[in-house]
Amino acid sequence: MQSSRRCILSFFLALCSLAVPSSCSGRTGAKQYRIKVLQVLPHDRSAYTQGLFFDNGQLYESTGEYGASSMRKVDLESGKVLQRVDFDRRYFGEGSCAISGRLYILTWQEHVVFVYDLATFKPLGMLTNTREGWGLTTDGKKLYLSDGSSSIYVMDGDTFEQQGKIKVKLDGKPVRNLNELEWIDGRIWANVYTEDYIVIIDPSSGNVTGVVDCRGLLPDSLRSADTDVLNGIARNDVTGEIYLTGKLWPRMYRVKLEEKK
Repeated sequence: MQSSRRCILSFFLALCSLAVPSSCSGRTGAKQYRIKVLQVLPHDRSAYTQGLFFDNGQLYESTGEYGASSMRKVDLESGKVLQRVDFDRRYFGEGSCAISGRLYILTWQEHVVFVYDLATFKPLGMLTNTREGWGLTTDGKKLYLSDGSSSIYVMDGDTFEQQGKIKVKLDGKPVRNLNELEWIDGRIWANVYTEDYIVIIDPSSGNVTGVVDCRGLLPDSLRSADTDVLNGIARNDVTGEIYLTGKLWPRMYRVKLEEKK
């Protein structure tokens, strides 16, 4: 999320143990998963990751912070930026995704959604988002938007008008601070801001069907004073492999889930 809250976040994390909340640690109807790391990959430590996705096997990443927001085409194996658009310093970049060659990039509080041609990174126009922009994903037809609340909004890609609303809940209780989103096998995966877990959401009901424990994914030895929270979920649409990273993380991880017994 946003750099204006990073000082508060650092204080918060210093006071809290990095544990999955008790509501997500076994006393729940949702399945519990742990992460198994299959591959460690480089990631730009200066990238304040907001959106992460693949299109035809190619990795894309949007980054935030005023004066540093960008949209990037990234080489998966090396972490090098192959193509990049930098946004004016008045915009704080957020989540991103693509449908049928059209690239959508949210802004945080500026109520602007940038639309670009995915192949050329040439601007196609701008849409209006009446809410804050946090995370964005797609099922290939519609867009799904998070705004930091416990709701995910179904949006039209041509007009960005709301077409539906998903109220996300775990055992009947709202799950707030939904952030970066990814559509995987008919479910929405969501980072929960400031937390080291991911929730897996049934979009038809809003119920959380799985909780992914990501504690310790980035080891302490690779953390610095600027290292921020877990944020970034991407499924390679060609291979089906899943990748995770975080804001200002020096590594990206190819992972798989293992159900806790």
